[in-house]
Parts: sequence; C-alpha cells; structure tokens
Amino acid sequence: MSPDGDQRDGAGSDPPARIDAHLVAGGKYHDIDFARAELLGLLAEHPHVRVTVWPDYEAADAICEGAFLVSYTCDVRPSAGAQETIADWVRGGGRWVALHGTNAALDLGRPNGVESPRVFPTWAHTLGSQFIAHPPIQPYPVEIADPAHWLVADIEPFDTDDELYLMEYHDRDALQPLLQTRWQGDARGFAESDWTDSDETHLIQYLRPLGQGAVLYNTLGHCRGHWDMAPVLAYYPTIERCSWTKPQYYELLRRAIRWALGETV
Repeated sequence: MSPDGDQRDGAGSDPPARIDAHLVAGGKYHDIDFARAELLGLLAEHPHVRVTVWPDYEAADAICEGAFLVSYTCDVRPSAGAQETIADWVRGGGRWVALHGTNAALDLGRPNGVESPRVFPTWAHTLGSQFIAHPPIQPYPVEIADPAHWLVADIEPFDTDDELYLMEYHDRDALQPLLQTRWQGDARGFAESDWTDSDETHLIQYLRPLGQGAVLYNTLGHCRGHWDMAPVLAYYPTIERCSWTKPQYYELLRRAIRWALGETV
C-alpha cells in the first residue's frame, strides 16, 4: 500500500486470495537456520502465501489447516498421533513437499555405526521411504527419470556433491520417479553399510500419490555449518552447502512450491 492509501498491487484486477501454508524446519546435524531461510525466501516469491514455521510436527492439527506443507527436518520423530493426522490430511487431498532428512531417524554412537531405527512406520509409509544410509559425500550424477514431467522437464542432468540417500521404500510400485542416480558400494560409517548387491537405482526425487493427495519428496539439500554437530562435535571443521550451490536445485524447489500451490505445468 502506498503512503496515500492506494493499494497499488493488483490495481485493476482481482488480487490472488491469501493462502496459508506451513514450513516445518528443525532437527539435528544440519544447518537448519540456513535451510529455513532459503526456503522462506523461495516461498516469499509468492507474496499471497503466508507461512507459519514450526520446529516439529506436533502441532499437526494446525499444520493440516494449511493449504500445503514444506518440511526440512532430520531425526525429528513425530508422535503416533501426529503421524496419523498428517497421513490423513495427505489422503484427504493435502500436498506435502518433503525435503532431505524428513524421512530420517538416526541413532549415532552405536558400536556398528549410525543406525536408522524403524521407529515411524506410518511416517515412512506416508512419505514412501525411510532413509537408511549414505556413502561419504562425493560428486554423483543426477539423472532425469521422467523427462516429460513438468516438475523436471528441460532440467539438464547434473552432478552434485550431496548425500546420496540409500532408502527403504514403502509401496515402491506406487512411487513416480522424477530424479534418480545409480550406485552400489559401501556406506561406511552406517550400521547397514553393504549396498554392493543392492538395486543400483536410487530415487532422488519422486511423487508419492496417497488417496486424494500426494507427497513430493526430494532427498537433495544437505547443509551443515560449524556448530551443527553438537554435542557430537563442538565445532565441525567445514561448511557444507552441497546442492544448495546448484541452480538446478533451486529450480526444482521453485517448481515444487508451484506444485504445492496446485499448478500442473
């Protein structure tokens, strides 16, 4: 609104209706502050979208009153009630953009390496996957699995130095692959480290239809700053930004938000 009270934006046309949405950003071992700020910046490109931010999923009833949900979490383990509430919301038509460690539960400091306990089966079923392990961060190729789908169309294959998520899939045949990579080997440091005989194809981004709604999952986007491994390490020596340095990743996120808003092209 200008100083003289004239509402310039949308003058001469009907302004878009307000849309209320929710961002859950929280958890461990990642630079949540960085990811939260970047995602809020992308959401702010749609000024009619008003965003409420939560550190976890326990305000599930309020979260499910929004038009859509975006999540960037790691080792955030929702209560059984929150899992069921959000699953019901998706089945009823909700759209959820789930990023990176949303599907991860981690137990560090175990004798055989980092364990990924199966503590939230409803959550994993809703998301379509659960994180199990990743090999050491190193460059790997991101392939376009469905070049005709608008969420990835015209995005060139690219290399990224991100965590390559090795996952246990739920309802695998129902998942619609959009991005993928191929890898077999040793995910050292994790209790379930031997992936030498696994299916070499690993999904990076996929759609998980569920009832009248869907989840759009993208495993990319690891980030970590100096102080994000506490109490395991008081000071982490490097800053990791991984796919956040790639213009392709930001384009994928922008399209994901458009998808959450109900766009189809």
